[in-house]
Amino acid sequence: MPKYCLDMSGVSNPAQSMPQDIHASLWKRLEEMVAGGVFATTAEVYEELTHIPPPFGDCITSHAATLVYEVGTDGWNWKSYISHTKRMQGTYEAFISERNNNRAHTVGLNDISVIALGKTLALPVVSMEVRRGVNAKARKGIPDICDMEGVQHMEFSDLLRAEGIVV
Repeated sequence: MPKYCLDMSGVSNPAQSMPQDIHASLWKRLEEMVAGGVFATTAEVYEELTHIPPPFGDCITSHAATLVYEVGTDGWNWKSYISHTKRMQGTYEAFISERNNNRAHTVGLNDISVIALGKTLALPVVSMEVRRGVNAKARKGIPDICDMEGVQHMEFSDLLRAEGIVV
């Protein structure tokens, strides 16, 4: 059973700053979490995750069946997910990059999808995006939308603390 919804930045940014060859034990633990079904993501975010280099990237691609929550599959409330996704796309249209000339420092449709998944599964979303804050009129990131939706947002270090991972 998953414990966290995973955004691309939740692991891609740490992979850049903590290379897998230097922080091998950390990434090995994360591979074990992926294999254990601890993470969930959408098909859209999974496609992004497949670009993470090996060995963690290989782990991602070999566990697609447990990692990706596909619309139409049994075992989860995908109809609620679709409802959340549609509602959020309308509610947060002003902050969606693809609908605002690819405005920087806003959410993308893939981000909305993983937040909707977190809301549907009642799980935190792990990303490395930063809050833009309540005063940001035209820009909102994943943490901001999570806050507005009542979905817990976690950064990578929060995930490590929650899992008791110390390297």
